[in-house]
Amino acid sequence: MQKESIDFLKNIIKAPSPSGFEAPAQKVFKDYVKKYADEVKTDVMGNVIGIVNPNGKIKVMLSGHMDEIGFMVRYIDDNGFIYFSAIGGVDAGVIAGQRLHIHTKSGPILAVVGKTAIHLLDEEQRKKTMKIHEYWLDIGAKDKKEAVKKVSIGDPITFAFTYECLDNDIVVSRSFDDKAGSFIVAEVIRALSGKKIKAAVYGASSVQEELGRRGVKPCAYSIDAHVGIAIDVTHATDYPDAQKKRVGDIKLGAGPAIARGANINHKVFDILIKAAEAKKIPHQIEGAPADSGTDATMMQLIRSGMATGLISIPNRYMHTPSEVVSLQDLENAVKLIVAFIEKLEPGMDFKPV
Repeated sequence: MQKESIDFLKNIIKAPSPSGFEAPAQKVFKDYVKKYADEVKTDVMGNVIGIVNPNGKIKVMLSGHMDEIGFMVRYIDDNGFIYFSAIGGVDAGVIAGQRLHIHTKSGPILAVVGKTAIHLLDEEQRKKTMKIHEYWLDIGAKDKKEAVKKVSIGDPITFAFTYECLDNDIVVSRSFDDKAGSFIVAEVIRALSGKKIKAAVYGASSVQEELGRRGVKPCAYSIDAHVGIAIDVTHATDYPDAQKKRVGDIKLGAGPAIARGANINHKVFDILIKAAEAKKIPHQIEGAPADSGTDATMMQLIRSGMATGLISIPNRYMHTPSEVVSLQDLENAVKLIVAFIEKLEPGMDFKPV
């Protein structure tokens, strides 16, 4: 992967983007894609859309959501300890002792998630997983008066982890769900820059997916595309005790997963498979028997319907501070989407019968 691309990935990872507070990361996305897109738009929700070949006769929408799970300041006690709630689906069992960043109007402040030490718990207490409202944040403040000079009610909070490399091309960070998707959208825009294509491409970095896929709905309504591809992450099942019989056999480094099911247009699926095979792009197939739980659902249901596909990056340890993905899978997802777009022709009929 090119250094420019790696630097961009690191920058969007570093920028905070809890659902509803995506602006810093969206600015990074916007600054990157405006170098390659013919036009860049931002809507009132905060979705950023890079457009390539706007006069194309068949319109395709891409969507990868930029928002990440996180927390919000809810209460500050007299001793200066801060209590917080989750933004999105946070696993309360992984946050004890973590270091977090509270994103204040003056910049990020480091905080530690506090709880009673195990030595001071009785046997029954040790067996229980604490609820999020039972933890607190310690910023080192002497009292409430000192804490409120720095922290305000409603300030968003993220895990303090950023991008690091493991062996081979495997990388770890918070929020690959789904900054990986927004990264891929931007890289597709870069790859298409200067190419002769017949499609008008609207590449969206969407918001508030973790709160019920709220951002993509008005975005998709406005774009009104013929066909759309959502890009998200999916559960890799190549680790000990993974439940492959429940969710399938998905491996890191084996290529992006192409979904098949009720949320997916059959003709879009077929074109994706043919594009992957023609270009010899590694890929996997993932069964999605109902609502995929991604932006693809809202895209499919908007207006009179959009022909949708879903491409997902295998991800270990989703919704933890240390999500693990393969850079090769990201690169191959970009290649696959570009190959798909190159196959689109005006007047294509995506109706199943």
